[in-house]
Parts: sequence; structure tokens; C-alpha cells
Amino acid sequence: MTNNDILRRIRYIFDLSDSKMIGVFKSADHQVTRAQVSDWLKPEEDSEYKNCTDTQMAYFLNGFINERRGRREGDQAKPESTLNNNLIFKKLTIALNLKSDDVLETLELAGFKLGKHELSAFFRKPNNKHFRECKDQVLRNFLKGLQVRFPKEEQPVPKKTFEWKPLADK
Repeated sequence: MTNNDILRRIRYIFDLSDSKMIGVFKSADHQVTRAQVSDWLKPEEDSEYKNCTDTQMAYFLNGFINERRGRREGDQAKPESTLNNNLIFKKLTIALNLKSDDVLETLELAGFKLGKHELSAFFRKPNNKHFRECKDQVLRNFLKGLQVRFPKEEQPVPKKTFEWKPLADK
């Protein structure tokens, strides 16, 4: 999965407008423009499509953590220069304050079964002998489960008000 795919899905799941997306970046002390956000969200076939770099995605995820959990005291987390699915998965679970049981339930909502030990292997350090690389399939199903877990609140339909006017006399 590309950073742009993940960005698009997160935007859709949490119903983030362009200005909210800019705010997420800003909460990680990074300035982006509406044009940049728009170019990252365009389909790959579009001529104005731009790749979202790992550093930009890391800024977004750090900002998402700040938005959802609150900004921590002191220095902010430095954005990683290279991201992988394991880091993205970890940052999303931190932002959403999900425990391992919550993550497993979320994966099950997408029809994907995973054991507790398999899940913990994704969050280990890469040099640990039990570390396991998070494949696109796992991350894709996690995002799909988040979509079920956090449904968009239905917007109230505005009531139409009709003003009664008598017919004009002829």
C-alpha cells in the first residue's frame, strides 16, 4: 500500500476535510497547503497526482496522534524518514488508543483472523527474533475494520420548511 492510499483511507474513515487534514499536519508542527493535500488524495492516473513521502506521512501520523490523544509535553516526536507497515500500524493503534484485544476485534470486523502472538510480533523491534513484517493484507484489513468500527455519523437531513402563501386573487 502506498502512503497516498493510507492517507485516503484515513481521511474517508474519519471524515477529515481538507482543513482538518491541514490541522492534523499543523499539530505535528508541519505546514502543508490545501493544494498539497489535494494532490496527495488524487487518483494515480491524474496528472496532478503527487506522491506522499514517508516523512510527510510520518508528520501526518504524529499529528493524528496529537489530535486524537492530545499533545504531549516537551519536544514533539521527530518524523521518521522511512516508514513501513509496522510503524504505520503502530502509530494508528497509538492514535486510536487501541489495546491488543481492540485491534484483534477490529481485524475480525473485516473478516481477518489473527492471534495475539502474531499481533505482538508486528510491534516488536526489528532485531527481535520474534519480529514479523506487517504485510499489506494485514494493514488493509485493519483499515477496513476501522471503517466498520468507526462508522460515519449520519448527518441530519435539514428539514425543509414551507411557507404557506395564499393564492393570489384574480
